[in-house]
Amino acid sequence: MSAETSLREGFARTVAVMKDIGLDVGSYRLSLYGLFSAIVVAFLLYVAVKATMRAIKWLLRRNRQIDEAQRLLTEKLIAIALFLFAMLFGIDLLGIDLTALAVFSGAAGLAIGFGLQKTVGNLIAGIILLMDRSIKPGDIIVVGDGSSMGGSAMLNGVPNVGRVAKIGVRAVNVVTRDGKKHLIPNELLMTQPVENWSYASPEVRVRMRVPVPYDADLRLAQRLIVETANANLRILNEPEPAVWITAFGERAVEHELRYWISDPEAGLGNIQGDVFLGIWDRFKEAGIRIPYPRTDVRIVDKDADA
Repeated sequence: MSAETSLREGFARTVAVMKDIGLDVGSYRLSLYGLFSAIVVAFLLYVAVKATMRAIKWLLRRNRQIDEAQRLLTEKLIAIALFLFAMLFGIDLLGIDLTALAVFSGAAGLAIGFGLQKTVGNLIAGIILLMDRSIKPGDIIVVGDGSSMGGSAMLNGVPNVGRVAKIGVRAVNVVTRDGKKHLIPNELLMTQPVENWSYASPEVRVRMRVPVPYDADLRLAQRLIVETANANLRILNEPEPAVWITAFGERAVEHELRYWISDPEAGLGNIQGDVFLGIWDRFKEAGIRIPYPRTDVRIVDKDADA
């Protein structure tokens, strides 16, 4: 007896033993051989799907005619199609009769349906977001009141914004200014108000409150404020920075400086800090003091008043 014949007989006996070990479910038999075959087929199909998706991603990245959102949408649709094809192909390859497991598959399907309700909703929401291209990787957004990104929408007067790093199957990865990464469910972006600063144009207007004392030359102060804004490299020259009187306050004449930037992802608090520091230096050189809250107490002599 040759080694090849002996190996075949040993393999056949092993298969027979694995088939004998199992249990009957109605007219269907669950055996150790069937379980092992299912694991092997599932592993091979998983490797095949991963290799195919890697090749498709490589081809899509080389195509310069589609943008990032279209590429992600194509990848997700192809991944869903490949997953469904692999699952149906595996069931057919293993010869599983789903009608014999109708009761169990129905109960399992009902449980899975309730359990994956949110997951499927987030998946569909992610596909819709990519189809209408309302949110794309790299966009600067504010979701709702900002609570979904770790705070209020107005954090110390600066909106709590974040940059979209990735649109996943379940959630959108948003990186805020403090470097924290937040996973916001796709469904949340469909049901809550979203400010997308990059949707139509990356340009954003910044507004700053600047108080000027009553005893100062207001026209000189306004000119210094505008010159300080123009000296900042991040502030756009068109539209030009502008400053307006907004109110006559209790201690100062309230002004508002308005200017435009085209890189909000670089931060808002830092540029406001630079402008405030520049205004402080220019006011100090011109002899204009920054008003601060104070209380004057006057003591009146009753006899002198009489």
